[in-house]
Amino acid sequence: MKTYALIPARAGSKGVKNKNVRELQGQPLIAYSIKAALQCSQFDRVIVTTDSEDIVEISRHYGAEVPFLRPAEFAQDASSDRDYIRHALDWFSLHEGSEPDLIALLRPTTPMRDPLLLETAVLKIKQYDEATSLRSVQALPEPPQKMLQLQGEWLAGFFPDDPRNEYFNLPRQLFPTAYQPNGYIDIVKPSYLKSASNGIFGAKMLGFETPCSVEIDTQEEFDYLAYLMSKKNG
Repeated sequence: MKTYALIPARAGSKGVKNKNVRELQGQPLIAYSIKAALQCSQFDRVIVTTDSEDIVEISRHYGAEVPFLRPAEFAQDASSDRDYIRHALDWFSLHEGSEPDLIALLRPTTPMRDPLLLETAVLKIKQYDEATSLRSVQALPEPPQKMLQLQGEWLAGFFPDDPRNEYFNLPRQLFPTAYQPNGYIDIVKPSYLKSASNGIFGAKMLGFETPCSVEIDTQEEFDYLAYLMSKKNG
């Protein structure tokens, strides 16, 4: 099965300005995803989809292909993953006459990856013909049943149908483990995506548990990861 790593990196970013090219321990953030992908034996190609000429130059410097520029309408805050994936697939069909069987999304915002784990994820989805996708997740320290919401001035649980009195105060061990998608690797099937009217993952999502990973959406998370890396390298 032909598998492409697709790294989405648009120019705009509100949480961390110029996030995808911001230097982290001496290298632009996107470089970490490119280098991990190039070290993964299961990827036939490593491709960056971007609307920025600066990101094109940096991506090619680190060894990724950038065969096209992403149109501006697919690089907005409200643009979906489906938009840029469909654009890439259409480009492959039109200009190369073929499409990959699998697309592995490696978002630059989760930069620290083990190439061997990426290989394991690709091999896993190849074993399940019925799978529509694979998503990487990490276990949460607390289940969602322990969370509270504000209704005006009053706290309330999110699960009012739970018959147990003050269920949100029960020990976490009494609830099933909850998992959070973390962007380590998501794998989608173009065959499913093109047949569905919306979405990219479908009803048969394989779970792929990874170590706890820092996903950068805010300046605080960027600074925290830089601190962790400096401690590790020091």
